[in-house]
Amino acid sequence: MLHDITPAITERIGVWPGDTPLTREVLCDLERGDNLTLSTLRATVHLGAHADGPNHYAAGAAGIGERDLSYYIGPCQVISAEVERGARVGIERLASPVTRERVLLRTGTFPDPDAFNRDFAGVEVDLVEHLAQQGVRTIGIDTPSVDLIDSKDLPAHHAIHAHDMAILEGIVLTNVPDGDYELIALPLKLMGFDASPVRAALRSL
Repeated sequence: MLHDITPAITERIGVWPGDTPLTREVLCDLERGDNLTLSTLRATVHLGAHADGPNHYAAGAAGIGERDLSYYIGPCQVISAEVERGARVGIERLASPVTRERVLLRTGTFPDPDAFNRDFAGVEVDLVEHLAQQGVRTIGIDTPSVDLIDSKDLPAHHAIHAHDMAILEGIVLTNVPDGDYELIALPLKLMGFDASPVRAALRSL
């Protein structure tokens, strides 16, 4: 079974306050009598389900196009986390022990990608440290960020960077049971960019 964990990318999708929303300019259109349809897209690279490049939060670090693809494909684990809106997920909030090197956290605190709510959950630094000790290489979350909306020092991002881990944000885990899967969430090879949208999917093992 294949689970699509990517939100639909339309002009309604919410983006981080102040970031560039999605717009589409149709240059040619079969419906208008042109010989083909041709579009231009303008948007933040942190759009919907996306992979952060380390240079998003660490000066002099690699862009997303320079990242090893092995972070974004391979065995993973979906784990529910009971957490209040606006709080951070700690170790004690995980519903099951960590057994895979890619972990996707289901918080349920960002239920509608088209209606951006500011009180989504983030990740505790202690949890990042714990996951690193368990050999985790990639952390995913069903919110726009591993840090809270008003965070300026981005402690979770920096802890992840310290352990050379990867970040997936904005994934949709609503209808995916906890358990083990194969993750497929490859970023575009955008050299030097700070993020890339992904078409994220989980395949049952």
